[in-house]
Amino acid sequence: MSSTITLLASAAALALGIGAVSAKAAGEEPVKSVILVHGGFVDGSGWQSVYSILKKDGFDVTVVQNSTTSLADDVAVTKRAIAAASGQVILVGHSYGGVVVSEAGTDPKVAGLVYIAAFAPDAGESVSSLIANPPPGSPVPPILAPMDGFLFLDRAKFFDSFAADVDVELASFMAASQVPWGVAALEGKVSAPAWKGKPTWYLVATDDKMMPPAAQRQMAERAGAITVETPGSHAVYVSTPQVVADLIARAAVNAGLQ
Repeated sequence: MSSTITLLASAAALALGIGAVSAKAAGEEPVKSVILVHGGFVDGSGWQSVYSILKKDGFDVTVVQNSTTSLADDVAVTKRAIAAASGQVILVGHSYGGVVVSEAGTDPKVAGLVYIAAFAPDAGESVSSLIANPPPGSPVPPILAPMDGFLFLDRAKFFDSFAADVDVELASFMAASQVPWGVAALEGKVSAPAWKGKPTWYLVATDDKMMPPAAQRQMAERAGAITVETPGSHAVYVSTPQVVADLIARAAVNAGLQ
């Protein structure tokens, strides 16, 4: 692994109260496989910069392409990626992808979970239930009325709500190339959340106008996650890929030490 991961190992071990020397003495090796799971309205291409950074640092990276038609279908796709991965994996979810990794992450090959401005539901919860009662004054995502059971964001409001810190041309393309998000996927309930039994990390995007940062913090705390905050929109994984990749690398180094 690269010197970047070595430095991350030391910093993360100290942050967890674990000396770098003791970690080395224990013979622990970083998890080398990472699976990236996208959320609603987008596809896996948004992970490209995070993917490139992780590949450069020696990780084997898989990008899941969810249909976002139902939670069951998306979990099945993610489980196939887990089965195909080499060794243990770090499972990463953005937004609705957090619901997917919460359900799929109980697989024994999953060493740790990373939530990127993502939903982290408890048993019986879904995206629909988690967004049912937003805090007063929270921004209202510009979700249009369902069409044939699928949702879209208002293109004219996509930049401000979803990707305000992304290059304008790229954000415009993301708005125009939206993936229909099935209402059934929003209503999919988690049965046994993986974060209850797996080491968990959470990145809060403090400028998020799709999911209130306060809600992100509450879910991260409930999950017992090691939490990092960074300025960023809901598309923080696109706009600030280095921060996202660093947290994933930290998880890969430390998943086996908890």
